[in-house]
Amino acid sequence: MIRSFLKWGALAALVASALYLILALYVQQAFVFALLFLVLTASAVAVFVSKRLYAHRYIFPALAGMGLFVIFPLMYTIGIGFTNYSASNLLSFAQVQDNLLSRTYQSDAVRYDFDAYRTDQGVVFYLKGQHQNLVTAPVDLDGGETRAPVFIAETPPTGEPLGIRDIIKLRDKLAALTLVTDDNRELSQASLRSFAAIQPQFTLHENGTLTNNQTGETYFPNQDTGFYVDGQGEKLAPGWTVNAGWDNYVKVVSDPSIRGPFLQIFVWTLCFALATVVLTLGLGLLLANLLQWDQIRAKGFYRTMLILPYAVPAFISILVFKGLFNQNFGEINLVLEGLFGLRPDWFSDPALARTMILIVNTWLGYPYMMLLCMGLLQAIPRDLYEASAMDGAGPFHNLFRITLPLIIKPLMPLLIASFAFNFNNFVLIALLTGGAPDIIGASTPAGTTDLLVSYTYRIAFQDSGQNFGLAAAIATVIFLVVGALSLVNLKLSKVKV
Repeated sequence: MIRSFLKWGALAALVASALYLILALYVQQAFVFALLFLVLTASAVAVFVSKRLYAHRYIFPALAGMGLFVIFPLMYTIGIGFTNYSASNLLSFAQVQDNLLSRTYQSDAVRYDFDAYRTDQGVVFYLKGQHQNLVTAPVDLDGGETRAPVFIAETPPTGEPLGIRDIIKLRDKLAALTLVTDDNRELSQASLRSFAAIQPQFTLHENGTLTNNQTGETYFPNQDTGFYVDGQGEKLAPGWTVNAGWDNYVKVVSDPSIRGPFLQIFVWTLCFALATVVLTLGLGLLLANLLQWDQIRAKGFYRTMLILPYAVPAFISILVFKGLFNQNFGEINLVLEGLFGLRPDWFSDPALARTMILIVNTWLGYPYMMLLCMGLLQAIPRDLYEASAMDGAGPFHNLFRITLPLIIKPLMPLLIASFAFNFNNFVLIALLTGGAPDIIGASTPAGTTDLLVSYTYRIAFQDSGQNFGLAAAIATVIFLVVGALSLVNLKLSKVKV
């Protein structure tokens, strides 16, 4: 009885906490996240309460985690790709209206010069207008008072007004002070010697248009672009998020300033991933074969030294190589200049920058391939090599006729995983070159060493417009491309999926 009570009590507490979270998300207008947690909560209750679904409760945490951290981010990214979501279109339509209607400006038509008089109870302000003069009760500025009523005054207060130096000392407190007239008009400091009326910047009309009270300009809501625009098409920031359809995807294909850099970066990304797999496999296989040579002594020492690059954190190695390849002070250029009189521009020349990236990534990746090849080479019967030697075959014949055919099939899934990883190798590009040198004429931030993933990141977070919708569209394309290439490779390698 007690065990059952504790069980149902714990379940009720968890459900209540989840419902509170869902309600909080709904109040914050995070409807998508509220729906996500509602679905997860309802499915969890159904699985853990229903006896018919008893067997599923053991796999439910894994499925919930996959839905929360894999499927939902993927679907959310795809959804953003169909919107104009960006730094200038973050809010909803209602939030944009509230933001614009909350703006104010100081009216020059209602302006009062003022004098300030210090008394025992505080500071008295005497406002001098064109038609009438106003005066305040003593304001305790030192006590943090920020609002004070003003009244019609016939004569100024007695005493000497504060000088300009004293006014300057009070400027921070005066900036926070608001004076309220009998007809509820608010006055704020316009300069060191004047207060002006605070007026609402915009007025909302029943037809949804906004009028700028300062300029008289009328703005109309454009649901296609997500901005209020005037008669000349001038946009009023901020904007709101609207459905853009296939515009972001069409822009990638049709806009020359985006299509050209995108295709160039896509080809480089594909070549980079393939070249990395080939170079790391070739170097790793070569070193693994050398370590299998019976005449080499101290194999344990060499094996340890060759695996060290795999043990050092990648970001440390990348930063070390960045210093070694420094065009002015790097050791590599100092050696090349001393031996051959060369000083390559590793970070300025696109071809050299890409070569540098391949060199560094080969250094980072060969230990992994070497370990794999060492294990697979141990499984190849020595009799095959002995028979090949009796037939007069050489090392290259053994490599292409015995070694590679026997290890390539078990290696293929790992090579595909390495290809997919390097296709999205963001850390290497971000730390080594940052995508530089830039592609001339691109309307989005794009570099000749950018991979698609770093190109997407720069569009989303480094562009002046921070175009999240376009970045999400490109990220979706990357997902489809990597998925398609992986499936093709799996089919070609005859690996069961």
